[in-house]
Amino acid sequence: MHIIQEKLLRELNRKNLSGMTLREIGSLVGEKSAQKIKHHLTQLSRRGFIAYNPVKKEIKKAQKISREGFMSLPIVGAANCGPATIFAEENITGYLKVSKKLAPRSGKLFVLRADGNSMNKANINGKNIEDGDFVIVDAEQKSPEPGQYIVSIIDEMANIKKFVPDPQNKRIVLKSESTKEYLPIFIHEDDKYEVSGSVVRVIKK
Repeated sequence: MHIIQEKLLRELNRKNLSGMTLREIGSLVGEKSAQKIKHHLTQLSRRGFIAYNPVKKEIKKAQKISREGFMSLPIVGAANCGPATIFAEENITGYLKVSKKLAPRSGKLFVLRADGNSMNKANINGKNIEDGDFVIVDAEQKSPEPGQYIVSIIDEMANIKKFVPDPQNKRIVLKSESTKEYLPIFIHEDDKYEVSGSVVRVIKK
């Protein structure tokens, strides 16, 4: 992929580029030529990375769906399964090609690579989460039910845990499920932490 296209995807992941002129978008990626920006946006659109309407100046991220019944989901980094020690990044590092039969049919989906084995006893549709596995996350599921597995951001660090509310003590407990002992994370109900989404599938490495 051309370096300008990589930069455009990173900027699109950070902000809404719809409504901006080609020169304004070019200034974000260090390219002065409006025609080159249009060319790269068109190429990204043809390859299925974005939905681009030059007339309406609409630029949106898109999930790639191929004719063969596969879809390519964006990989946006890694998440720790133990303590929150991996910085949460929103840069797309690649795409994971998955059969549509294996991926959920709805939702805003993205992929993380699991780091560590503190969730190796979790059960997501009969599969656990081991070091190096790919985890499919639905970014629209940000209000988890008790017992759901979620991706949360604490102090700008990403982690995968089991969501256990504890209203009696006014807190949320993020638990590991592992063959080894890992301490849970305790969050007061008034603390600021972000739920990036709920884990909906695991693709074994």
